[in-house]
Amino acid sequence: MTTATDAYRAARDQLLALRGEHDRALTAFRWPDVGDRFNWAVDWFDAVGRDSDRPALVLVDEDGGTTTRSYAEMCRRSDRLAAWLAGRGVGRGDRVLLMLGNQVELWESMLAVVKLGAVILPTTTALGPADLTDRVARGGAGYVVCNPADAAKFADVPGGYDRISVGPVEGWADLHEGYALEAGPAPHPGTAPGDPLLLYFTSGTTSRPKLVEHTQVSYPVGHLTTAYWLGLQPGDVHLNVSSPGWAKHAWSCFFAPWIAEATVFQYAYTRLDPVVLLDRIREHGVTSFCAPPTVWRMLVNADLSGGPGALREVIGAGEPLNPEVIEQVRRAWGLTVRDGYGQTETTAQVGNTPGSEVRPGSMGRPLPGVPVVLVDPLTGTLVEGPGEGEICLDLAERPLPLMTGYRDDPARDAEAMAGGYYHTGDIASRDADGYITYVGRTDDVFKASDYKISPFELESVLIEHPAVAEAAVVPAPDPVRLAVPKAYVSLAPGHEPSEQTAFDILRYAREHLAPFQRVRRLEFAELPKTISGKIRRVELRGREEELAGSGAHPGEWRDDQFPALRG
Repeated sequence: MTTATDAYRAARDQLLALRGEHDRALTAFRWPDVGDRFNWAVDWFDAVGRDSDRPALVLVDEDGGTTTRSYAEMCRRSDRLAAWLAGRGVGRGDRVLLMLGNQVELWESMLAVVKLGAVILPTTTALGPADLTDRVARGGAGYVVCNPADAAKFADVPGGYDRISVGPVEGWADLHEGYALEAGPAPHPGTAPGDPLLLYFTSGTTSRPKLVEHTQVSYPVGHLTTAYWLGLQPGDVHLNVSSPGWAKHAWSCFFAPWIAEATVFQYAYTRLDPVVLLDRIREHGVTSFCAPPTVWRMLVNADLSGGPGALREVIGAGEPLNPEVIEQVRRAWGLTVRDGYGQTETTAQVGNTPGSEVRPGSMGRPLPGVPVVLVDPLTGTLVEGPGEGEICLDLAERPLPLMTGYRDDPARDAEAMAGGYYHTGDIASRDADGYITYVGRTDDVFKASDYKISPFELESVLIEHPAVAEAAVVPAPDPVRLAVPKAYVSLAPGHEPSEQTAFDILRYAREHLAPFQRVRRLEFAELPKTISGKIRRVELRGREEELAGSGAHPGEWRDDQFPALRG
């Protein structure tokens, strides 16, 4: 009789065997049938890890101190925490808000909560009392786990939730008591595949954060193809730069590496130093590295001459990665950064997989088991062959990696699932070979002189200039052209926000963009971001509308101020 573990392992091994064969993987792969009950922590992690001395987790602190936990140790320690939490009443379906940093208790607590069939509300430590009040209320949290330093944030957060601290705090239970408890292997909680497992708040780049529900299979099984995109293999050491509380942390710091029976590696830091990060990667034999574009830009501005160490796979995620960054890494290390695409609402949807051709600017092709289509946002019809449209998932047969929906928000849920498709809100183009290239959020793409402008295309050119660390392009209202592209620029180290710098950047953009794409205005600024690190272009657009109303444009440089750029 095939067990859930057998079915899961067969699907994982099939993808391992199809490494480098993207087309075959698309046609051959099928999601595993895990039966009528499934619990990833029991049916997979415990099954492969109970007797394994292979490192499951390696944490390095800022001073270089290292904490290592084997798979077997993680099994035993999470069993103890599960028993202790059960003693406090945590059971199937209960919601546990976890607000921890990259510390060993985070991974052990996540495993423990999953083993109990409870629901995790991952939460970043960057939140304050107002946001926590919203999350506790909308998430229905019955339990809160945080560090002593964050306990005071909950003083005025209402609710009858049980308070658990990782260390002593007056009035809070101490999670560390759980490690002293004697406990055998956690029993299967009997969770069904459709039972909830995770409740994620989105980062809110354009509106109030949405509450996304995932099941016992949508992430734990769906991330099989995320692991395929990352190129992870048993025994790998995988580092993903991501803060706990966001979906990418679960993607690449929890599910995907442990699906592959690899080691999760984390370097804890207060402020990221790219030189130290590179040293840690080389010292600890990291073989696979995933980071958002902001971090990749920091690395290429640092010294890459020390080489990649043991790195075999280098990946970009979170936002589209500009082609210039990919080229700089290739020149320095001989490795190609492989971009990919997904959302909190799904696992990875599109990716440049190992062994596939990487085309400059493209996110790659749809991943196995993920029915990605392009839909014309005006007509709602499918875009066949090469063309441009909104990235959607076909709901003809509901995609396994897709969220259940937005909790307690039927209007948003209906909008996202309209017309038989899940709508991502992202526009992309597709070439004749199926490669998909990001254009922008439906809210970010705008028209200037009746030409459609993709901010990402303009930003990709701007960051090629050595003075530009980051850039965000938004429409600036214009009485003649309706709108013109304006760039907000964060400067690289060693460059001053001067008239000459503005002229040099505007001239570079003029020389490397089509006339209708010309950046007409520029302002030096620190870019506003969500607490997950994504640029809030909506905030910059709002600022431009306010400036247009007032007629004042402090700190702005315009191309018509420079005689050499007029016309």
